This record gives sequence, C-alpha cells and structure tokens, in this order.
Amino acid sequence: MNILLLAPHPFYQERGTPIAVDMLLGVLDRDGHHVDMVTFHEGRERVYDNVAVYRIKPWIKVNNIRPGFSLKKLYCDLFLMFSALRLLRNHRYDRIHAVEESSFIALLFSRLFRTPYVYDMDSLMSAQIVDRFPWLSFAARPMMWLESLPIKYAKTVAPMCGDLADQAGRYRDGGVVLIKDVSLLKAEDEGERGDDLRRELQITDAQIVMYIGNLEPYQGIDLLLSAFEVLCRSKNHVHLVLIGGVWRDIEHYRDRTTEMKLEGVVHLIGPRPVDHIGHYTRQADLLVSPRTHGTNTPMKIYSYLHSGTPIVATELATHTQVLNKEIAVLCAPEPNAFARAMGALLEDAQLRRQLGQRAMAYAEREHSYTRFVDSVRRLYPPASADTSGATRTELSRCENSRSL
Repeated sequence: MNILLLAPHPFYQERGTPIAVDMLLGVLDRDGHHVDMVTFHEGRERVYDNVAVYRIKPWIKVNNIRPGFSLKKLYCDLFLMFSALRLLRNHRYDRIHAVEESSFIALLFSRLFRTPYVYDMDSLMSAQIVDRFPWLSFAARPMMWLESLPIKYAKTVAPMCGDLADQAGRYRDGGVVLIKDVSLLKAEDEGERGDDLRRELQITDAQIVMYIGNLEPYQGIDLLLSAFEVLCRSKNHVHLVLIGGVWRDIEHYRDRTTEMKLEGVVHLIGPRPVDHIGHYTRQADLLVSPRTHGTNTPMKIYSYLHSGTPIVATELATHTQVLNKEIAVLCAPEPNAFARAMGALLEDAQLRRQLGQRAMAYAEREHSYTRFVDSVRRLYPPASADTSGATRTELSRCENSRSL
C-alpha cells in the first residue's frame, strides 16, 4: 500500500507523538508498505527501508516548536499542506494518514484527489486549545464542531486511548481502531546502561521520587513541586528527580525550586535518552504523574507500569482510563492530597512491591509491542507474507536501513 503520512511536528524527537509515529513507521516499513512522510524541518534523522521523509522549507525558519497548539505550529502547518499537495499531484496514494491537526488537510485533499484518509487522533485539539488559552473558552463549542468534521469523514479514526475512542464514537458508527500506546522499556535487560543518579546527584540514604516527561504546564509540575514541599515538612531523606524538558522550562523550574527553598532536594537533570528509561525508573522508589489537564493518557504511564516501580497519579480521566487502585495510587489534583499519597506509599515497602508487580503484569498483558503491531495491522494489513520480524521488541530502528 502507498501511504502519504502527514506528521505536523518536529521529527524525530524523544517525546510522545514523534515516538508513536516512529513506531508506526517501523511496522509499516517492515510490513512492506511504501510511505512518503511530510513533517517539520526540525528534528533528527531516522532511516527506514521503505519510508521517504520530506521536510518542509518555511520561508522564515522557526525553531523550538513545542508540543500543543501554537502560532509557530500553525505557520509550519501551512507549508506542510503545500508540500503534501505537491506529492499528491505527482503520486497516487492508497491512503493519507493524518496525525493531529493535519486531519483537516487530509479532509480537504481527500475530496480533491478522492483519496481516503485515516485520522490518527492523539488528543482533543479543542480541549487542548482551551486549556492553554482559557480566554478562548467562549469558542469551545464551535471548535468542537469543527473538530468533528475530520472525525466524521475519515475512512478510519485511530485514537490512542479509550477516552478519545469514546469521543470519536460520538460522531460516527464504526470505523474506530484503537491503537494503544505501549511501554518504551526494552524486553531485554539493559544492565548498567545510563547514569547512576544517586552517585551523579550525591543522593545517599534517601528515597527518590521521579518524574519523566516534558515540563509543559498541563503536566502539573507546579502541583508536583507544591506537593513535594508539603511532603518535605513531614518527611526527611527524600529527593525529587525530574527528567526531561527543554532548557527554558528547566531554568524556570530551577528558579522556582530556589524560591521554595527546595534546591538541595529537587533535581532537574534535563532530557535523557529514551533507551535509558528502564535504568532510571529502577533507581526510583516512586514514579509520579501529576498531570492536571487533558484526557489523553501520557505515554510515560505505560513505561511507568512496565518498570515495576509504584506510581502516584492524579485521579483524572487522563490517568483513570488506564490506571486503577489495583496498580497505582490515585489522588485528587491538589498539593496536600498528592503529598499524602506520596508519603503513605514511601512508608509502605510491601504496598510498593505489590503495586509494582501488578502494574508490570498488566503492562505486559495489555500494552505490549505485539499488541501495538496487531492494532496497526488492522489498519494496514501487511503487504508481504514475510513479517516474522515485525513483532520484535526493538523500538529503535536506525540500523540496517538506508536514508531517503
């Protein structure tokens, strides 16, 4: 099958949507499909056998395009649309695979070129915009109506979590294929790959609470810092380690921890390789996800579960569609409640062990890479019979490929 994939974000970067797109490309590539991908100019190169990557060339180059809605992203989307148009005029495709807001571009071109499209639905864009710009709440209903159009007219909608599948089901009967995110931890033992955080940060005889992910406002980092400040009033010998984020956000939160007099026990260590996640999570006593906005489940949750390290998360739809009280501790998105949940779990080694074991078993059963491959093949049946390598657990596919 010949597929035009529209990826309106930097590629490749080690964050949620680009990682998911990379995994999708890996399956399509090995299954013998040919993919032309149009994406932004930012990002690292990835190489595949059957994927050609076309990067936009904006007249004025913008940098540091962040997750979520922004004027920079809209500007780049315009160039992505014209790049896709050129490809559609010169090539015949069986499908357009549209990620996030590029579904609007796919809706237009599906009419012009009679090419059906798949809507790869990673979030509710209308809710995301209102969360970032509350003053636009008056326009929430019109934006929801607009967002319903690519859902209605797609050949298939491919949401990444149950809540988004329910939202898609409001506007169509059938044609919804749930493609769950999966753990990024490797099946094989990673040994000592990665840094020894206790030695690097000089943490001795203390427990570690760990957060992994970007530092965007919707992630609830302010909530986490406030809760950790409360926790430190009643508990000594505990450190908070935050992995990820861009340097502007890291500096902002370093200043915040200094204001809160937490600079000695809160460590913002910046981005680290995704391949090292398993090594880092094993060094933690507790993993946290304090997200306060959105309904899509953060990708890190699946790696958290698979790590076997216990989890504390806010009791919101973004988490509860995957997490429950059998495999995690859920609490109100409020500093005192989050602090109590962390403190209680840090004091109970047996509960930490039980939660971790049950979480790991759940991740291996429900969010394995094999499950991901099966879901992708419901959208795009393999083009060749030889797909024996498609269920291997490597998530990095730079080797044994050629650059296009």
